[in-house]
Amino acid sequence: MVFSTVLTSVPNLYLTRKPKNIHIQIRCLSSPSVSISSQSNLTQFDLKAYWATLYAEITQKLEEAIPVKYPDQIYEAMRYSVLAKGAKRAPPVMCVAAYEIFGDNRLAAFPTACALEMVHAASLIHDDLPCMDDALERRGQPSNHKVFGDDMAILAGDALFPLGFHHIVMHTPPELVPESRLLRVIAEIARTVGSSGMAAGQFLDLKGGNTVDFIQEKKYGAMGECSAVCGGLLAGANDDEIERLRRYGRAVGVLYEVVNDVLLSKSTEKEGTEVQEKKDKGYVRLYGIEKSMEIMEELRSKAKNELDGFEKYGDSVAPLYSFIDYAINRGFNVSDLSQ
Repeated sequence: MVFSTVLTSVPNLYLTRKPKNIHIQIRCLSSPSVSISSQSNLTQFDLKAYWATLYAEITQKLEEAIPVKYPDQIYEAMRYSVLAKGAKRAPPVMCVAAYEIFGDNRLAAFPTACALEMVHAASLIHDDLPCMDDALERRGQPSNHKVFGDDMAILAGDALFPLGFHHIVMHTPPELVPESRLLRVIAEIARTVGSSGMAAGQFLDLKGGNTVDFIQEKKYGAMGECSAVCGGLLAGANDDEIERLRRYGRAVGVLYEVVNDVLLSKSTEKEGTEVQEKKDKGYVRLYGIEKSMEIMEELRSKAKNELDGFEKYGDSVAPLYSFIDYAINRGFNVSDLSQ
């Protein structure tokens, strides 16, 4: 299945003029076209250029943050997953984009952005283990445990979680971010990966049952929520703005996964038991295609409505608007940015 969108990219420029109306046409092959009209103040924005720039900068920071040292094998296992060519870097990019709505020096957000990628990679390493999702591949390469063994994969994940917190504390410029904001960022990440966040989602995923909404919100929505909120916290956004970012990030995180489920359900190729298991756990299995499409529109509208509350910040909100449309239309392959 293919989604296409009417959304103009402007080569070599991040921002141009701000049109008042954007019309997005979503087309599903094998299903009726769905038209979505947006009244939001979405700037014509080259998300691919923006993402590519941040991808390169964040990857370089991650290279520096995880050097190989004794014991070599743990660090090699950590780097294998964090620096995988197939990584999209969505959490760190969203963190920086949220920061730039309110702040003017993105270097202040880079340590937290890197920490989010470390935490995200750690969660994926553990999710892929035979005792969890038993996934054979991740990010276009064999899963960590298939290369380094279950024991080393567990240790690599265990090491990445605290390394993320350490990296925030040790590398965030104190002249740019007060300690009080860092404490809130650390608390936000800890809550996200803990028993009320991603761990809860994984628990219910293992146990099964018709709890797909809760699972998706905790496994996927939680990371988007945390990424957007951390960017706002670092830049000193007020409490109302933080809650807007929270709702936005959660909606976009779940939206991305609902679209994945719809795309997967339309796949006509025989792709093995892993794909079939994902189909069995998704929105389409529980609700069907039409209802899943309605959920996509609800999530898209919810996310854009939250961003409309940031109108006073003008073009700085453009990247977050663009993430919503990218979640639906997948206008470019993020993995290509690492080439």
